[in-house]
Amino acid sequence: MTGISCSDADINFQMREGVKELDNSYFVGWGTLALINAGLAQGKNRTALNWFLLSLFLGPLATFFFIRS
Repeated sequence: MTGISCSDADINFQMREGVKELDNSYFVGWGTLALINAGLAQGKNRTALNWFLLSLFLGPLATFFFIRS
């Protein structure tokens, strides 16, 4: 039988790398959302820093509160 053979250690490493990559993209998306909220706040003449910090802690909930206000 021909093909690529992988040991169990290689498979575990690949799985861990996939999880690590997912975690990094999650934090990048969360930070991007915080920056977008800060820009929206500045456009509505509100303090961008406060909304940025609030978005870091609350994430999508802060966006919801911001849009509702």
